[in-house]
Amino acid sequence: MEMLGSDEMQKVEKIKVGIGFATGRKSFQKVLKSYVHGLNQSSFVKNNKIGFNLIVAYDLTYNKTKATDYTKISSEIVEQINSSRFITKISIKDEIDFLVQETIVSEDEAHMIFGKGYAARRNAVLYNAIKYKMDYLIFLDDDEYPVAVTKTHKNAVWGGQNVLTSHLKNITQADITNGHHCGYISPIPFLEFSDKMTETDFRSFIEAISNDILNWDNIKAVMERGGVTYADTKILTTDDAIEVQEINRAKFISGANLCINLTEPKRVFPFYNPPGARGEDTFLSTCLSERKVLRVPCYTFHDGFSTYNQLLEGVLPIRLKFIKADSEKITTRFYRACLGWIRYKPLLLYITQPECYEEKIKIMREQLNRTLPKICSYFGQAEFMNVLAELEKYHKRVEKHHDEFLETKRIWANIMEFYANNLSI
Repeated sequence: MEMLGSDEMQKVEKIKVGIGFATGRKSFQKVLKSYVHGLNQSSFVKNNKIGFNLIVAYDLTYNKTKATDYTKISSEIVEQINSSRFITKISIKDEIDFLVQETIVSEDEAHMIFGKGYAARRNAVLYNAIKYKMDYLIFLDDDEYPVAVTKTHKNAVWGGQNVLTSHLKNITQADITNGHHCGYISPIPFLEFSDKMTETDFRSFIEAISNDILNWDNIKAVMERGGVTYADTKILTTDDAIEVQEINRAKFISGANLCINLTEPKRVFPFYNPPGARGEDTFLSTCLSERKVLRVPCYTFHDGFSTYNQLLEGVLPIRLKFIKADSEKITTRFYRACLGWIRYKPLLLYITQPECYEEKIKIMREQLNRTLPKICSYFGQAEFMNVLAELEKYHKRVEKHHDEFLETKRIWANIMEFYANNLSI
């Protein structure tokens, strides 16, 4: 992969950077504005002649929004970007027709890339960035803000983050750069343990449904802080990126605060998730063994409960809310997270630990049979028993999902081969 250093970057007439959103909230415009606000003041952006291009795949059904909620961009944002592109069902159909007409893929194959779900929307953004010759693509989320929160004293301390610049300073030396996250990352609320449900019970449940990178000691610490993850001051005060190491055949990344190097399309992988599941960033992580992935020193604040929009207007609370399992909204969010985790875990195990897959599933089944009745009783929701049913459902389909995952990569590779060989299109 061709790498550009800072000096070489300045010789390029203009570097094209995509800013990608897969969104369903009209508040994404406020979030976008918070990221691009300081671009005119960025000497790095000016010196390296960097142009920004907005690419948005929006979902009108998620929050009952209308197209203009996304396409009517404020003049303040328009002044800071070179172009904007909005991905609709019609535009996706046009791309599918084009790929089929060029005999690159069949219509069924194209629908595997651009069909339904989170991965499909991310693939649509990624594809458009490559088609329109972006050098790099930065994925942002509509509920993550470019600020970091620490708690070195009694009160919360806030600081702005140069997210775009941090990625662009490092992406020339990597295939992927990924930042850090603070705020309400975890959907697990604070719980008071008792004989009704002990810490051992809950730990067993979480270990059964979550991926291997989650460490119980870290989860427990976040729970005890009421669900809040604070930024690490050591990371905030360094300029150094750290290479992400492989754990169980995966270099774990997140789907936002994420930058992908597009200068060699054939090195780029697609997103995938099993139908009805999440984990598209996790499955991308399993493709990166031979790719260089850097963790860059910038944070985004994850507003997981959509209660801190005022951060985008400069209102900085001195204390963050303590999230307890005392409302239907919080319990429902945790329940949905549990379903999301359990639906993609069989395939993740099948890819990363095939030699002990059946044994792992057996252990998960035993853990869930033992702990789910206590989970249902604690939260007062019998629906949690669905977690076990979903495990069995996705376990039975794991080979099918694995075949789809491999097929998605193969189809995507054909598309990337076409664009790599037809740079003038």
